[in-house]
Amino acid sequence: MSSLKNFYREIPPLSPLDSFLVFDRVKDTFDFPVHYHPEFEINFILNGKGVKRVVGDNIEEIDDVELVLIGPNLYHGWELNKCSSKQIHEVTIQFHNDLFHESLLSRRIMGPIKDMFNRSIHGILFSKKITEELSPRLIKISKLDGMDYFLEITSILYDLANSRNQRLLSTYTVDYATFDDYDKMKLVYEYVQKNFAKKISLEDVSKVASMTSISFNRFIKKRTGKTFVNYINDIRIGYAARWIVEKDLSISEIAFKSGFNNIANFNRSFKSIKKRTPSQYREDFSGLKRIL
Repeated sequence: MSSLKNFYREIPPLSPLDSFLVFDRVKDTFDFPVHYHPEFEINFILNGKGVKRVVGDNIEEIDDVELVLIGPNLYHGWELNKCSSKQIHEVTIQFHNDLFHESLLSRRIMGPIKDMFNRSIHGILFSKKITEELSPRLIKISKLDGMDYFLEITSILYDLANSRNQRLLSTYTVDYATFDDYDKMKLVYEYVQKNFAKKISLEDVSKVASMTSISFNRFIKKRTGKTFVNYINDIRIGYAARWIVEKDLSISEIAFKSGFNNIANFNRSFKSIKKRTPSQYREDFSGLKRIL
């Protein structure tokens, strides 16, 4: 069992009220470090022959096309490696690990999806056959709206769950005892999600967790690998990144809307977390992200 403390803990810009986050872009490199997050992730790559995939303790070069499901908190990442394509098409779909409630997953028709989710703690590589069959639908996902968007992704999950020749990637699995998402950490997460745009003091959050400030500092560091300030900034930057892509607002408006009262501090924090300036981020991700 490996520790996650050496890997980047991504906070995707999904709010508690969102269902799915879809990234769809054509690019010529991969610049996001190996990371993990509590959300499920489907990753489809076209024209990526020679790219290196890291999922848990599995490292492989991928073929021209591939489709992978990553379970919650399993570390993963893709590196350019030997790929020379300038037209790598990547579609990434993320969704909360409780989007499909246990009461729904227990229904007979959802059995295959439930089984797939359980196996995704290792990461699942789907066959080239099903990947090629689903690729037109995956490429069209970001162009759908409303319930069509929700139902199509659910349908794709069902087709994947029932497909043949799935392969588990990692022998490593996550020790879920280290992710206390159902008690104090969940309370902290919900409080920060509701109040990130305001000033949040260490004392306020410590009270939410029924802990002293000193104990809470140790707790948040153990659970997230980050200090209290860095954890808050991660969430604020996550929202800011979402609004930079989705909203027609200036960078300074987004900085204040996401809880920063100093534009220089916002720019510094954004570049530290996203490895690019807010303006570069807007340019990189223009026209390719949908959240439902």
